[in-house]
Amino acid sequence: MTMEVRGWIDGDESGREMLSRLLTERPYLHIPPFQKFPLRVGNVVELVGPSPCAKTHILMQAAIDCILPKHYGGLGHLVLFIDLDCRFDILRLSQMLRNRIFQANKNQSNDEELFVECMRRFLYIRCYDTLEFLATLKLQKERQAQGIGVNFLMIDSIGAFHWVDRASTSLHLGVDNR
Repeated sequence: MTMEVRGWIDGDESGREMLSRLLTERPYLHIPPFQKFPLRVGNVVELVGPSPCAKTHILMQAAIDCILPKHYGGLGHLVLFIDLDCRFDILRLSQMLRNRIFQANKNQSNDEELFVECMRRFLYIRCYDTLEFLATLKLQKERQAQGIGVNFLMIDSIGAFHWVDRASTSLHLGVDNR
């Protein structure tokens, strides 16, 4: 065992101190509908299922819970939603968000302001091919390096370009091209 590991095991720390340290270092994120699977920064979650099983709807619910302010039961974080199959319905997202705001806030006076505030935290990008998708990811990585990163990156239909790319003659499969 290395000294670092032994020091960690032999440490004299109470359960309360450990939880306090862990929650301040890298807190878990409890995003509905993923409450049973608390996420940490850097975790990847993949939703898999047949076409009509509501994977995009689940992503929309999670995005709404991320962009809502904390005092409305959300996290108040920035979300980047990358749509690769060009079937995302922004009107459906806005309707779901309005319904959540209405349920949480019976006072209708500031509903529109809250809606606009939340939508500013939702960034949407539609990519039409693999090169656009890669460029988007590269730009996001550069922004993150500058401290302008998003808290949640959601990619809908990551396999959307698989067969097109595989059949393409411009991308040779045996060659190491990035």
